[in-house]
Amino acid sequence: MSKTSGPGSATGDDDTEIEWQFDALDLRPVERWLSSLEERPDESGDSGTGGRLLAIAKTSRRLVDTYVDTDDWRICRAGYVLRIRNRGQLFEATLKDLQPASESGLRKRLEITEPISGAEPDEISSDGPVGRRVRALCGDRQLAKVIEVRTRRRPFLLLFDAIQAAEVALDETVIRVDARQRPAQLRRVEIEVVPEMLEEMRPHVDDLRIACGLQPALLSKFEAGLLSLGMSVPAPPYLGSTEISPESTLGDLAYAVIRRQLRVLYAREAGTRLGEDIEELHDMRVATRRLRAAIDCFSSVLPVRAQTFHDELSWLASVLGEVRDLDVQIERLSETDSLPQPASESKGRDAEANPGYAGNSPVRPLAQLRELLEDERSQARSRLLHALDTSRWARLSSGLEAMAVHGPNTRSLVARTPAVVSVPELLTARHQAAVKAGKRAKRSRLPSDFHRLRIRCKRLRYALEFTADIYGQPLTRFTKQLARLQDELGAVQDAEIASFRLMDLAMGRDGPLPPETVFAMGRATEHYGIEAAAVINRIPSHIKFLTGSEWRELSTLLERRKDEALTTRRPTTLTATRQRQATPAHQVDHPT
Repeated sequence: MSKTSGPGSATGDDDTEIEWQFDALDLRPVERWLSSLEERPDESGDSGTGGRLLAIAKTSRRLVDTYVDTDDWRICRAGYVLRIRNRGQLFEATLKDLQPASESGLRKRLEITEPISGAEPDEISSDGPVGRRVRALCGDRQLAKVIEVRTRRRPFLLLFDAIQAAEVALDETVIRVDARQRPAQLRRVEIEVVPEMLEEMRPHVDDLRIACGLQPALLSKFEAGLLSLGMSVPAPPYLGSTEISPESTLGDLAYAVIRRQLRVLYAREAGTRLGEDIEELHDMRVATRRLRAAIDCFSSVLPVRAQTFHDELSWLASVLGEVRDLDVQIERLSETDSLPQPASESKGRDAEANPGYAGNSPVRPLAQLRELLEDERSQARSRLLHALDTSRWARLSSGLEAMAVHGPNTRSLVARTPAVVSVPELLTARHQAAVKAGKRAKRSRLPSDFHRLRIRCKRLRYALEFTADIYGQPLTRFTKQLARLQDELGAVQDAEIASFRLMDLAMGRDGPLPPETVFAMGRATEHYGIEAAAVINRIPSHIKFLTGSEWRELSTLLERRKDEALTTRRPTTLTATRQRQATPAHQVDHPT
């Protein structure tokens, strides 16, 4: 029951494979169990398996599966596997995720298939549902063969009360290692079930497993093949320790923060490229912001080249942000569906003059507006994928990794200073900047000043989060309040960006837009403005907490920890050479 997605389809239930996989010492008991289904009487619902189950043998076939990936394992490292299947004269490419099986052998995973014209990787079209995703993941990297798996398959169709419920495949698989070794062999029973029949089939599958002595297969054929060849997908690079404690030095703190954010940045790249989950891109964008904040915050213990990384991260954040802003606007566009439209003086004339007119229903105009935004997003995503395929991103990525692996300069006195001694000054400076921006925004009520306040709050919040493992609950409580204020300020910024984008769309396209689309843009812009005004009216009362009891408690804790560390800190030991340099000449004992 292979699945084929159309070029424009999004992944959903139709792209989900639900399949039990079992290892078998012998497939003959399974054949006998399937044959016996014809002889069994109808079972009542009281038996726990109720309903008539029938197995129909289908034509056996031989399959040759070639698994391919790039030289740096981009597909597998992203959590997917790409298979090219040869069915004789038919070829297909399938992209599956590597979700592990449950203890019962059940796997639920993405499976997208498209027909191709040959067995070579370059036969996969870049416009198809598989090829589009593979190209997004791999960029211009070439695909090459990893392993080849040959299978003799005997399929059976399972009917439950005359309804197609599942397909059972009895597989005898050979994985060739090399000419000097015997090939690895697998005997598998795979039961791919129609999603809506999952619960009906579960007791029958349990019955089959127990009756035939089957064991859940915890490794896929691809994973078993890698094991046979002594191969493995490379793990992410080890960047160094990410531990932060009250005893950390400033250098240890800085590099632990950078390593944590780099791990997020690298882990989210594949999901950002694939584009199935918009939160992957959001997390990658946030990681770039936090890295820039960390470079700003800990510049005194970072190498000079870190400033170059800061500037390049700003470039990366901008290409990520362009797509993210459109994701937010498309997601929020549905909020305008419930807004009432003013009644037309003459619906008949409007309908006659404009065939797209739908009375009081905003569905069609909003659909047209969504199409415009989706088109903008598609172009922005193309620019993002191009950016991730450039040498500029490769240099930035390798440079950040090298800096993280190198770690702090152990000869630097500043880097060896306890974090609790240096952090209070860093946090207080950012807090004062946020308070100052808050007073200005409260006084002026200008969007630009609220934007400035948002930036100051974001810098303070990131610095606080970097040190949460040092100060605990008092810091966490204040940070949560700050996050709520930042969310409100972010809503104002999102509304402003969305309004400007709609104006650009209305004025920057060739030719006039349909009247109903322009009207929908106006309604959406008005909605964003009303929403932003309501938030702005709430913000002044919320700014008060910046200097409230939570901050005073935290500030007291910062100073107390600093004083304790300075009191117990050992004096710096000078080397013999530095002692001689620091001692006045008349105090030096010269040999006689």
